Amino acid sequence: MNVLSLFDGISCGQIALERAGIKVNNYFASEIDKYAIQVTQKNYPSTVQLGDVTKVFAKDLPKIDLLTGGFCCQSFSFAGKQLNFNDPRGKLFFECVRILQEIKEYNPNIKFLFENVKMKKEYSDIISEYLGVDFIQINSSLVSAQNRVRNYWTNINGVTDPNDKGVVIKDILESKKGEHFIVSEQGKCFKKGGEKSYCLLARDYKGFGNQGMSGVIGMATDIKGYDILKRIYRVEGKAPTLTAVCGGNQEKKVAISQFEYRKLTPLEYERLQNVPDNYSNCVSNTQRYKQLGNGWTVDVIAHIFSFIP
Repeated sequence: MNVLSLFDGISCGQIALERAGIKVNNYFASEIDKYAIQVTQKNYPSTVQLGDVTKVFAKDLPKIDLLTGGFCCQSFSFAGKQLNFNDPRGKLFFECVRILQEIKEYNPNIKFLFENVKMKKEYSDIISEYLGVDFIQINSSLVSAQNRVRNYWTNINGVTDPNDKGVVIKDILESKKGEHFIVSEQGKCFKKGGEKSYCLLARDYKGFGNQGMSGVIGMATDIKGYDILKRIYRVEGKAPTLTAVCGGNQEKKVAISQFEYRKLTPLEYERLQNVPDNYSNCVSNTQRYKQLGNGWTVDVIAHIFSFIP
């Protein structure tokens, strides 16, 4: 099988193909982020990097059997301005359509899989019309300790929801290492080793119960900014959707005990995305958080690929 992956990121698709037991002869990746490429080439050095998606043409490639792509989501997300196809990033979807049509000219049986965020019906309808299929909506929480609802457009037939593995945050945590923990006692902030740190003292926050946020136990009262940055999550529940917006206080926080809170580590982000441990450890932690937030939940993709005949 020859595979072409658009907006390849850190190549979660290659991990998924391996898990689905699908042999790949050639894997072509269109990606422009140098850190994402660095992670991919560390793990899959035979990947053929093609660069900018607007400069990828089917005529320059061998027969492609599978086309994949997680096209830019910022234009469609409810968390953004929802400029959809008026946003230059949203317009990149039409590059996916162009390349798919070019491949169909010499391989009408091409299989494809495209992914994006949950969005307004008027946007998803346009995407469905161009691709000729309706989307399947799957929450990564079925195979991961992360809530991550995504739409998948594919002509791979018979895809159903994966079985619920019942994984929660505590199942993916690293062992208790002192430097990972931040402790607050009577408002004084110390790390486990006694070194002074900033305080993540949680307060009960009653409002979340009415918003379906039962996984949140409180707020880090000293952190400035939006409430979403202050939320502290129960390890008995699911993590929120990982995002590419990271750095400083952006990483998700979990409560280990009544007075112990910490950020999720990059390795735990990998586990939330079903990525192998230390897969992304060749770049800075800030980049690891970003690239993993941009990535796919591997076991969802592997499940979809398992329906390829």
